[in-house]
Amino acid sequence: MTNTELYHLALSTYGAEAQTLMVMEEMSELQKELCKHARGKDNQLSIAEEIADVLIMLDQMMILHDCESIVAQYKQEKLERLEERLKQ
Repeated sequence: MTNTELYHLALSTYGAEAQTLMVMEEMSELQKELCKHARGKDNQLSIAEEIADVLIMLDQMMILHDCESIVAQYKQEKLERLEERLKQ
């Protein structure tokens, strides 16, 4: 099964509302781990795990909202803008 097929299955199994709540929960868990790191905790593995969770959920949100190509376009524009700012 491809990742995309798995994401579609997760969305159809758990539903859009549950997965939308889950993305917020996963982002909160990442935020918590980043705060712990800012306070001096050595938690690289926990941060990596939470980033993976958030990325998986964001992929599902792009499918749910049918905006994968729009996100890619915005991402490219924002990266180009960042590059320009860094050149100054």
